Amino acid sequence: MNVQQQTEEYIASQPEPKRGDMQILHRHILQILPGCKLWFEDGRNAEGRIVSNPNVGYGSYTIKYANGTTREFFQVGMSANTTGISIYILGIKDKKYLPQTYGKEIGKASVTGYCIKFNNLKDINIDILEVAIRDGVEITNEN
Repeated sequence: MNVQQQTEEYIASQPEPKRGDMQILHRHILQILPGCKLWFEDGRNAEGRIVSNPNVGYGSYTIKYANGTTREFFQVGMSANTTGISIYILGIKDKKYLPQTYGKEIGKASVTGYCIKFNNLKDINIDILEVAIRDGVEITNEN
């Protein structure tokens, strides 16, 4: 099964209204980042144990670890969680940037250093989410 099929199957496996919200977000992110690399992480580690929720990833950047090693990973991620949806914007070094810049205006969401978590798409301002995604990708590309 290819990444596109895994992504579609993962989104389709979610209950409504989460499924519909994730389908809208998936299409929206692909419009924000046309031609980006698509990822699917099933949440399992090398030993096959579940260590996180599955993630759909978009784009690509190089993570630089403290020990000097590097790894390619997605810039933006989307994941279902127990109460809603998480959007991950990775690679921003300043962990106060997202909450300070978008926390008040995005709507009913929890905003951390790399994650915007909300229950339903109707709870947030999708235009602000789009700006945050574009901004995060631009910052990551500059680093």
